[in-house]
Parts: sequence; structure tokens; C-alpha cells
Amino acid sequence: MGKRQVYLEDIPLEEAVARWWAALEEAGATAPLPGEPLPVAEALGRVTAEAVWARLSSPHYHAAAMDGYAVRAEDTRGATETTPLRLRVGTQAIPVDTGDPLPPGTNAVIKIEDTQLIAHHASRKSLIANRLSQVAARPSSIEILASVAPWQHVRPMGEDMVASELVLPANHRLRPQDLGAIVGSGHTTVSVRRRPRVAILPTGTELVPPGSEPRPGEIVEYNSIMLAAKVEEWGGEPTRLPPVPDDFEAIKDSVATALDTHDLVVVNAGSSAGSEDYTADVFRELGQVFVHGIAIRPGHPVVLGLARGKPVMGIPGYPVSALLTFDLLAGPLIARWLGQPAPPRPLTLQATLTRKVFSPAGEEEFLRVAVGQVEERLVATPLPRGAGVLMSLVRADGLVRIPRFSQGYDAGDTVTVELLRPSEAIRRSIVVIGSHDLTLDLLADRLAQHHPGLRLTSAHVGSLGGLLALQRNEAHLAGSHLLDEKSGEYNVDYVRRLLPGRRIVLLGFVTRLQGLIVLPGNPKAIRSLDDLTREDVSFINRQRGSGTRVLLDYELKRRSIDPRHIQGYERQEFTHLAVAAAVQSGTADCGLGILAAARALGLDFVPLLEERYDLVIPAEHYESELLQPLLALIRKPEFGAAVEALGGYSAAQMGRVLAKLEEDGNGGTI
Repeated sequence: MGKRQVYLEDIPLEEAVARWWAALEEAGATAPLPGEPLPVAEALGRVTAEAVWARLSSPHYHAAAMDGYAVRAEDTRGATETTPLRLRVGTQAIPVDTGDPLPPGTNAVIKIEDTQLIAHHASRKSLIANRLSQVAARPSSIEILASVAPWQHVRPMGEDMVASELVLPANHRLRPQDLGAIVGSGHTTVSVRRRPRVAILPTGTELVPPGSEPRPGEIVEYNSIMLAAKVEEWGGEPTRLPPVPDDFEAIKDSVATALDTHDLVVVNAGSSAGSEDYTADVFRELGQVFVHGIAIRPGHPVVLGLARGKPVMGIPGYPVSALLTFDLLAGPLIARWLGQPAPPRPLTLQATLTRKVFSPAGEEEFLRVAVGQVEERLVATPLPRGAGVLMSLVRADGLVRIPRFSQGYDAGDTVTVELLRPSEAIRRSIVVIGSHDLTLDLLADRLAQHHPGLRLTSAHVGSLGGLLALQRNEAHLAGSHLLDEKSGEYNVDYVRRLLPGRRIVLLGFVTRLQGLIVLPGNPKAIRSLDDLTREDVSFINRQRGSGTRVLLDYELKRRSIDPRHIQGYERQEFTHLAVAAAVQSGTADCGLGILAAARALGLDFVPLLEERYDLVIPAEHYESELLQPLLALIRKPEFGAAVEALGGYSAAQMGRVLAKLEEDGNGGTI
């Protein structure tokens, strides 16, 4: 060994980290690690290397949601406890258990509690006993004591997720509910980033293994256990190497060997400037030292270097110093390799509830919510509450506990959110509320890939609902395609009416093709909106306030078509994929939607209209730092090309400011 170069510096933490990271980035040592396929059952805590898209709908058939009898809802009309109706078992009423496929010709399930066996002059006690015995009995007829609506007590196909929708984006750390969603969407394996391999090398002649009875001057080595646990907590793969005595050559040989098979080598102890502190000299021998000494306490004697193209780190031997410095310096690096941020995560936060929620008075409810920060205000948006809707938990940022006997919360109430994500993820969430479009899922995935830690969260409430959310300052932007009947203009007139006095940027996004989604081969030869009035055609509609619903009503009025003559006009779905799923499953012959949704589920499409789908963005958010990465991504030609590849889209106006609506000085908008 040559002459020792012993020195310690007092570099500020930020400067030390910047200096080390600059060297690592120049060497290409901070790039996210590649993906590897892994069985889903073994993927808990791992990080997705690419997006997971649903291959199957869940459920993939119409399923009974209750034990009872599958019926035609029309056969139950008028049934009450005082005026029961009689149905034949096997023809009019088919026994089903929860989860059974709905038999052909039925469209609802009546609960077994709402039925009874045929029994004359029976006492109430015997009637109750009869109901309880129906599971084993095979009566020829039953009496029903309540009516059911179409599709009541049924889990329709695609209730949880629809084939081709985004289940999880890239750079997402997998939780138990995510694993269920991946398998439920048709996958047995998932591409995850390789775990960073971290070697932890304890040094010191005084160290003895755990379980030893140390003599004076000896120390039980347990730092490596703590550090290895942190690596596992972050998602890495630690290797605890045997302790090495304070000998330069022995330490150098151990570090050199570890570099062959690990991404990061951490030497614990020996990082100061004493006569037996060799870490800095070993790193210089094998590579370069960029930092030796950081102005923090505890943890001053830290060595940061690069050897054989890989990062090396020397941290103090005192346990608190070791853990603190390792947390500060190694955590962000491992997170970067996994495509993840490494922020602190508080346990709870206070947020404003965006919608009124009712809750059963006798139960404590854990309400799944999406949380976003709009300016200085945290808002919590309730997610679907159905017991079978797993995706609501996948998408949830947190849980709100609704106490027993409270009956719920009002819109605008301050609630305590138990976080399921780090608070920084909440604050780096871009909240879009409004009309559903498949390109938003694509945008969310691209954003997660290009800007780990920054994400796009969306709630599909229709174009009108999106503008109202902007009015209440509950979102950063809204997707909208509202056509004004008088002017024939998209969005502008609605923005003026609903957002007076606000500075608004109307950003071009896509022009998309709307049409009728039909079964392959179009077996009923549906060619236009006029066919919707045919008695043999059933329709599935979008929800009130959605741009697609507004467009439909506009066209029906223009063609003098009475909606009351359309079978299924009142039946609503909230997304284009849900409309397509209804057609695919046979619950409707057609529905108005976009070409991409039809293609996603292998359906045919009857093109009718082109429409403009814009992003409505308040100027303060359009100009904010938070939205700049999203706006830059939208304007990338490759993103527009990916959108057009979906089919039925034109990205010619994508990212172009179509209008700036300014205050007119009188509280209005021009």
C-alpha cells in the first residue's frame, strides 16, 4: 500500500449528495435496474418494470351476488310480503349460490331471505324454518316477498376491471391487493425490477458474532442486521458479509470480491481518520473518493466513492450514526434503481371530503379515497365502495374511518386519512376529474415511466362533473367534450357559464371518433342512431353529464328521435370500456362510445361522429411547476403517435392552446 491520504471534510449534506450523485450519474450507475419476470405470488413488495394491462374482465361472467334464485326481474313486479308472487322453480326461478353464473334468460337474483316455500295454514315460526331449509330443499314452487330491479344482486361482467384497462403503471410497488388485481386481470407473472444487491461489510478486530458472550474490548456485531433490514424494507437484496479485522489488504480483498456480484458495497466502520481506519484508502485504491466527511451529527465520518463503475459507501461504526447515514444516502439510491422516490411517509393527514357519503349507522366503515393536493388544499375523493370492486383499493391513496352511528360525512367535511401511500406521492399527484378517455390511462403510465414519483390520478364523473370539480377547486384539470347545441362549439360556452371569473386555458388533446359499439359481425345490422328505436335493439347509455351523453342527446334532438323509444336509454355506465363490456357480455346490443374501446375488447364499430376532447386547466395550475412535466409529455410527438396507434384518434391539436379565457373585469369570462 502507498502513502495514506488521510483527511476529513465538512461538506454540507446537500453538496455531498450532489457531488456523489453527479459522479454516479456520469458513470451511468443510477439508471433503473432492468426487469425480470416473476410469479405473481412471489411479487409482494416488488416494483413493476412495465405497465400491467388487464387481459381478462373481472368478473368475466355475470355472477350472482347473493344466495337465492335467479329470475327475470319483470316476473317479480308487484311482489310484497302481503302480496307475494308464486314462481316455478327451475323455469321461472333457478337456485343459485353466491358466485354462480347467472343462468341464460335471467337478469336478477332474489335473495333467499325474500322467498318462502309454499305452505298453507303454516305458522310464522314454521315459515321461518321453511326459509332456512330451502338450501337443502328442492321445492317445485316458491313465493317471493319482494320485487327486484334488473341486474339487482348481480355482479355484472367487468364490474371490477375490464379487459385492456390499465391495472398498474410502471414503477409501482406491489401491495397484496395489487397481486389480486394482476391475477384477476389474467396474468400469472409480472415484470418487476431486479432487486438491488447490497453487500454490507462489517470491519473491526473487536467484532464478535451475535449470540457470543463478549469479553472486555469485544463488541457484538449487529449493525449489519439493521442495515440489511433497511435494504429489505426498501426492496433490495442484502448480503451480510463476515466481519473483517482492521487490515487494509483483507478489507480491500473483501470489497473487491463483493463488487463482482453486488450493485452497492457498504463498509461499516473504519471510515474516520484513525490509524486503523482504512475505508477511504481502500476506495482510493480500487477507484475514487468524492466525499470524506459530511457536516452532520451523528454521522460525520462518511466516505462516498466509485469503484469499478459501482457506488461504494463507508459509514461510521456507531449504530445510530450507521443507521442515520445509511438511511440518508443509500435509501435514495436504491429507490432510484427501483424507479421509486424515497420520501417520508406520515401516518395520517387531514383532507377535505369532496362528496357526501352515507354509511350504515351501526358499522364503522373504512372508506377508500383518492387524495390529491390542489394548491394548498388536500382533497379526498371517495372511491367505489362495493365489496367486489378490488380496483378501488388498488387505486386508493388512503382510508377514512367513518365511526359507528355517524351515518357518514358531508361534502366539505375535514376528515382524517390513513395513508396507503407516502405523503409525497399525494403531493405529487396531478388530479384530473371529468370525462373518461382511454388516453388518460396511457398518459398516466407514460408519466410514471418518465417521472417516477409523479402520477396522474383520474376520477370519471363526466365532462360536466369535471367542470364542477374545477369550480370547487377539487382538481388540477378536467377532460371535457361538451358540445353547445346553439353555437356548435366544444367546451367554451360551458366553461364561461360554469367558471365565471376564472382564468382558464383550453388545451387541445385529441379528436376522437364516436360511434356505435356492436358485437363482432354486427349481427343486428345496426347502422345509425335511427336503429336505436327498433324493438329488437337494446342500448347502453353513458351517465348524465358526460360529454358522450350530451352528444347523443344533441344528435337525437337534431334527428327528432324520442329517447323514450330507445330500449336501455336510462341504463348508464361511467366509462367507454364499461359500455363496450356491456355489449361484449350481451346485456346490450350496442352503445355509443369510442373506437379504441371497441378495439380493446374485439368488438365492431359503426362510425358516426368526430368530436373534440379537450383538457380544461385553470391558469394557476397550467403555470404551476407540478404540471410542467405532464404538459411537456403531452407535447412529445411520440406520445401523440402512441395515442393515434390506439385507433380512432387524431393528435393533430394535442398540446396546442385552443383558447385562453380571461376575466372581463366584471366577474365574468371572455
